[in-house]
Amino acid sequence: MKALRWHGKQDIRCDEVPDPAIEHPRDAIVKVTSCAICGSDLHLYDGFMPGMESGDIMGHEFMGEVVEVGAENKKLKVGDRVVVPFTICCGECDQCRRGYFSVCERSNRNKSVADKVFGHSPAGLFGYTHLTGGYPGGQAEFVRVPFADVAPVKVPDGLTDEQVLFLGDIFPTGWQAAVQCDIQPTDTVAIWGAGPVGQFCVRSAVLLGARQVICIDRVPERLEMARAGGAVTIDFENESVVERLNELTHGKGPEKCIDAVGLEAHATGSLDSLYDRAKQAVMLETDRPHVLREMMYVCRPAGILSVPGVYGGVLDKIPFGMVMNKGLTIRTGQTHVNRWTDDLLRRIAEGEIDPSFVITHRAKLEDGPALYKTFRDKQDGCIKVVLQP
Repeated sequence: MKALRWHGKQDIRCDEVPDPAIEHPRDAIVKVTSCAICGSDLHLYDGFMPGMESGDIMGHEFMGEVVEVGAENKKLKVGDRVVVPFTICCGECDQCRRGYFSVCERSNRNKSVADKVFGHSPAGLFGYTHLTGGYPGGQAEFVRVPFADVAPVKVPDGLTDEQVLFLGDIFPTGWQAAVQCDIQPTDTVAIWGAGPVGQFCVRSAVLLGARQVICIDRVPERLEMARAGGAVTIDFENESVVERLNELTHGKGPEKCIDAVGLEAHATGSLDSLYDRAKQAVMLETDRPHVLREMMYVCRPAGILSVPGVYGGVLDKIPFGMVMNKGLTIRTGQTHVNRWTDDLLRRIAEGEIDPSFVITHRAKLEDGPALYKTFRDKQDGCIKVVLQP
């Protein structure tokens, strides 16, 4: 089969690889009908996430048709259309039973390594480093899905791939980020990043009843899309984020702040961003946490910081005294996708939201390597890329 594989920093290739096979009776094999390049994939593309090996198959946002089912899998049958969440979960451990699917205790087959790095292992993830299991990803023609009697979401008739594909990651990720904010009708919610996750954060905050939603970015097409979703926008290259947020909140600061950027913050006009780039260049720091610092500074006392943005390692010069003295709450984590999919699928089916609004580029799987660069550089207003094998 064809698959997009990582061969090193900024080196993604479309290769021929062996077809996957059933390895456990609870497995299923899915023929991929649509997959997407996620913002998180760019951290792998740029070489910032540890644990990648040459030849790893990329992709954790995909869906398709079940073509083979293991003997113990009673949930799925051949012919089912499914969206596959990026988090692999067993459904039986303590964390899964509590609904904390992204920290499943059994699905990371490299748990002993992850325990050493993180203290305790998170769940296994598709296409996302050997620290999270080294599972082949979904930017391929076929995928083996472990524990396939738990996470896959069956797609009802009448819904297209583009309407439901993002249930596997960015829609529930944006939704969880907003839910973690405990949004009240009087709240201002500020969102850093107008990429795919940021766009769903905007719409989720609006659906959850925020009084005012503000989105911060520098790409005109992304800011325009955020405004279409109901946000006031700030272009951080042309105005002071702190001053504008204080103006919009009468000097009090936003009650809720969401970091939908993560470790590759692209701010260049501040001293701390220059500091981060210098330390990163000599490998004394892995991540660029400008957004975290800015949120900690501007958030209203007793507010909430929600962090769906991916971080990979060590952060420097984090002003934790601000967090403690202002009484801020920090909530973060990979998304517990299946906690939210029933509700979000209902909202899609009832026409409350059509997630396909975020798609800007469509192409065949073999065009994926070039589109990684397009997405990374935000060329042609690229916000979300969908690939079809």
